[in-house]
Amino acid sequence: MKAARALALFVLMAPAAGGATPFDLPDAARLTAADEADGTSYRLPVSPWREGRLEEILAEGIVRREAYVLPETSLTPLQLIEPLRGALVEAGYAVLFECADTACGGFDFRFALDLLPEPDMHVDLGNYYYLVAEAQIEQIAIVASRGATDGFLHVTRIGQSAAERGAPARPSFALPLAEPAPDQSIEQALEVTGGALLGDLVFQTGSSELDTGPFPSLEELAVYLTANPAAEVVLVGHTDAEGALDQNIALSRRRAEAVRQRLIAAHGIAPGRLRAEGVGYLVPRASNQTEEGRAANRRVEVIKTISE
Repeated sequence: MKAARALALFVLMAPAAGGATPFDLPDAARLTAADEADGTSYRLPVSPWREGRLEEILAEGIVRREAYVLPETSLTPLQLIEPLRGALVEAGYAVLFECADTACGGFDFRFALDLLPEPDMHVDLGNYYYLVAEAQIEQIAIVASRGATDGFLHVTRIGQSAAERGAPARPSFALPLAEPAPDQSIEQALEVTGGALLGDLVFQTGSSELDTGPFPSLEELAVYLTANPAAEVVLVGHTDAEGALDQNIALSRRRAEAVRQRLIAAHGIAPGRLRAEGVGYLVPRASNQTEEGRAANRRVEVIKTISE
C-alpha cells in the first residue's frame, strides 16, 4: 500500500500540462497531492455565500488542482496569499473576487469549493482566505488556511485545452457597436457589421443577475445560431463607471456569462460555441453622468467570431 501511494505521489508531482504558474510558492511549500482533468467544466465562486446561494462563473478546459503544506509556519492565510496575489496582478491577471472565512460565508462557502480532500488540504472553517483571478488563457483560484502549526495552500488552474493554446488572444473592443436600425434584426447586424447589441437585457448597478425574461434578442440570437451551426460568438459584458475598474471588468464578465448560461440552458446552444468576456466601463455607449446613460452602459453585446 505504501509503495502504491509513493508511486501515485511521484506521478502527481510531475509538472502540470499547462506550464508553470505565474507565481513562485514559498521555498518551504511541499506538494501533498494533485490531479488533472481535460475537457472539464469547473464552477468558481465569485461572491460570498448569502441567503443560501452564491454567484459562480463556469470555467472550461484543463483543470489542475494542487495542494501544498508549509510546515511550521506562523503566517496567516492572508499573509500566505498576499505575495501570490501581487504576482498574479503583475503578470496581468485580473482579480475577480477575494474574501476571508466568515466574510465568504464560512462553512457553506468552503464546501461550495471543490478542493482536494483532507489530510492533503486542510481548511480551518474560521481561518481561511480565498482568491480567484483570471487572465487571457486561464483562471486561477487559491485557498489558504492554517492548522495548529502548518500552513496550507490549494491552487486550482483552469486553462485552455491543448488544441486551443495556439488560439489568438482575446479580441480588443475599442469602440461600442453602432446603434442598430429600428428594423434591423440580430441576424442582419451579425452578418453586416459582425456584432449586435442585446438591447433588451437589464442589469442593475453592481448586479450580474439576468431577469427571467423572455428576451427577444436572445431568442433571435438562438434562432440565428441554430440556423448557422458553424457560427461562434463572443458575448461581451459592459458596466457603468461606478466602482473600481478591476471589479467592473469582473462584473461585466459575469454578466456575459449569465447570458451565456441562459443561451445554453434555455435555448440549447452548445457551450463550445459561446465565449464570455468583459471590458468593464472601458467602452461606454453613453455618458456615465446620468442614470439614463449608466443604464445604457450596463449591457451585453454579441460579436461573431467564426462562420463558414
